[in-house]
Amino acid sequence: MVQVAVAGDVTEAEEIQGILRSAGIDAEIGDGEDDSMTISVPEDSVEEAQDAIEAMTEPDDVIGEP
Repeated sequence: MVQVAVAGDVTEAEEIQGILRSAGIDAEIGDGEDDSMTISVPEDSVEEAQDAIEAMTEPDDVIGEP
């Protein structure tokens, strides 16, 4: 699994996970640094996952990249 995003809290992480799952991509949530959460996908889905996140989020949303 490869980290594709960092969320500020569980709610945001679950939202990103939902976006990825609706795009047919398996996504796992893990603990990040401090109180953040990481979202990881299989290595062969990284580019597709990044495209899905970009397409489904507003440009003003803050999504950290690893």
